[in-house]
Amino acid sequence: MRQSLRKKIIQVCNSKISAKGANVGLSFYAFFANKNEDPELLMEAATWWIQTHQLDHFVKARVIKAMVEAGL
Repeated sequence: MRQSLRKKIIQVCNSKISAKGANVGLSFYAFFANKNEDPELLMEAATWWIQTHQLDHFVKARVIKAMVEAGL
């Protein structure tokens, strides 16, 4: 996963955790605007989420943040 996407995921996770608490869940769509402005980046996130790690649709933001920080 490219570094810019990792950085964005961590920022969004931090923001969601700050706003809604440590148990907030999110999907990979949380990292993108409602418009599909960058389909390649969206597919990269979807592939990481669905194919690589076989995550459920909603996962705790703290779990995703920890995975990205660990380089998974």
